[in-house]
Amino acid sequence: MQFKNPELLYALFLLLIPIIIHLFQLRKFKKEAFTNVAFLKEATIQTRKSSQIKKWLILCTRLLLLAAIVLAFAQPFTTNSNTFNLKKETVIYLDNSFSMQAKGNQGELLKRAIQDLINNVPDDEILSIITNDNVYRNTTIKAIKNDLLQLNYSTNQLSYDAALLKSNTFFSKQKNTLRNLIFISDFQLKNNPFSSKNDSLTNIHLVQLKPVNTNNVSIDSAYIAATTATAIELKVLLKNSGKAIENLPVSLFNNNQLIAKTSVAITDKTETTFSLPFNEVINGKITIDDANLQFDNSLFFNINKTSKINVLVVNADDDSFLKRIYTEDEFNYTSTSENQLNYSIIDQQHLIILNELNSIPNALIAALKSFTNQGGELIVIPSIAINLESYNAFLINFGMNFNNSIQTEKRITTINYSHPLYNKGVFEKQVDNFQYPKTNSFYPVSSSSGSSVLKFEDGKAFLLQNKHAFVFSSALKNENSSFKNSPLIVPTLYNIGKFSFKNPDIYYTIGNENTFDVETQLQQDAVLTLVNDAENIIPKQQYFNNKVIINTSETPSIASIFTVKNNTEAIKNVSYNYNRNESNLVYNVLSSSKNITISSSISEIFDTIKSDAKINALWKWFVIFALALLLIEMGILKYFK
Repeated sequence: MQFKNPELLYALFLLLIPIIIHLFQLRKFKKEAFTNVAFLKEATIQTRKSSQIKKWLILCTRLLLLAAIVLAFAQPFTTNSNTFNLKKETVIYLDNSFSMQAKGNQGELLKRAIQDLINNVPDDEILSIITNDNVYRNTTIKAIKNDLLQLNYSTNQLSYDAALLKSNTFFSKQKNTLRNLIFISDFQLKNNPFSSKNDSLTNIHLVQLKPVNTNNVSIDSAYIAATTATAIELKVLLKNSGKAIENLPVSLFNNNQLIAKTSVAITDKTETTFSLPFNEVINGKITIDDANLQFDNSLFFNINKTSKINVLVVNADDDSFLKRIYTEDEFNYTSTSENQLNYSIIDQQHLIILNELNSIPNALIAALKSFTNQGGELIVIPSIAINLESYNAFLINFGMNFNNSIQTEKRITTINYSHPLYNKGVFEKQVDNFQYPKTNSFYPVSSSSGSSVLKFEDGKAFLLQNKHAFVFSSALKNENSSFKNSPLIVPTLYNIGKFSFKNPDIYYTIGNENTFDVETQLQQDAVLTLVNDAENIIPKQQYFNNKVIINTSETPSIASIFTVKNNTEAIKNVSYNYNRNESNLVYNVLSSSKNITISSSISEIFDTIKSDAKINALWKWFVIFALALLLIEMGILKYFK
């Protein structure tokens, strides 16, 4: 039992007053001479005893009466928690990721959770609510009711650790506060399982909402498997996280017109293939019929007319191996000698290759420096006998420096598999031993910030990249190197060419870092936009002489086909789709611990919080007790003989 006004308990010292008065009234009887009659003596003894008992009863009654009155004014109460006098703060994390689209007993998990919050949280209670893409700080349910009812599913789901950290930042730094963190989610199983650290002043309440069934079929991905002179083979991968399905319809649309349909049987995962006409622009959409999660039932893609990449080779040696790599179906290949180079076409190129020049003129150095500053890619292949001074005057722009040539045979043994040139499907696995290409001489490279793509057996760089320059440390002619005959030469040079101008992929995933190039000319202060029927977005972009690099991550927010526009001119289309990570309906098994409670019901959690904070006032009982004592005292005075 505790007291609201404990300072009033000092009034209990007033109980000494009736005790003192009573003691003064308990005087001894004086003996009086009287007739020595036996019955009178007996009556006297009985009267004396009765009077003392009556006085003691009255004393006890009055002491209890006074004590009851004092305790009533001190307002005693009881509570289930010892933190009743702490200031209370409530933060709610509401998971609005796509997996919350699954249906529970009373509809979609997210919609039901929102309705339960509105029904169980008092309208005037101050709290903070966090979702994956919105924040409502120090507000009330009444103030944000309409926002919650219109809350959409988010493409960007916070990790459990990130959600906990973000939620904790919403608590004040004041001491003597009781913090209630309510975590509402389906707790879908991810790479990192849910975990939380115990905090003596933070009560974590986990509400795990589960669907009535975990069956779900999703369109996982699509890719171009092969291209012929007349057709494009498009493969579609589908995944199933529930019961096997014998007949699942799969439809393919182009500009909302059905152009193909098939049916597949699926247990775990399966593939199906569509044939599309070659060299035709496709604004595609693949759909399946699935009654569970809806966000992964469609996949948008585009097949645009591919912009050719402009490659300029400045030659002082045979370039036939370059012509075989940069073919006319993907590249606009231009070859010229140093003496016949037209400097005016440099700005129109995406990739420039210096093929075994003995020296680099100052005019070319200045032009190439401007070219790389504008986003162009450069490959430098030195000759056997270079002018070190002219090369180093150029390479200093990229933090590199050639040293004197070393005439010794070395093998190229180390591949940087994590480099962007090789980390996307170039190698099925890392190879430890293969037919190593070799060189008879090379120029040791000093670099302050470059990254090695290929290395010799002693760890020195054979191919080095810094910024937009790829520099070989050795001549590639057959007399000096066997690299031309190595399987490495095609993916290395081809991928450098592809990186110099990134044509859009057939689709991108919202939430990832996505980058592609658009070949266009912008007027001053003009920008490119991504447009569809619902959104008009200005993405992050960087303009160069001959292209615009567009970068997107969290935008756009909806899956769809978007048109890249320069003012009113439509340049090309790009597609964005939701991440499929939440398609697999498998969930964490949560375990309770100190300060962590687990429930499957929002109302149950709030009932627990209310019962912990409930105060049972006892002052009324003490008032009733005082009145009862007063009646007892009156009865003693009137009826006790």
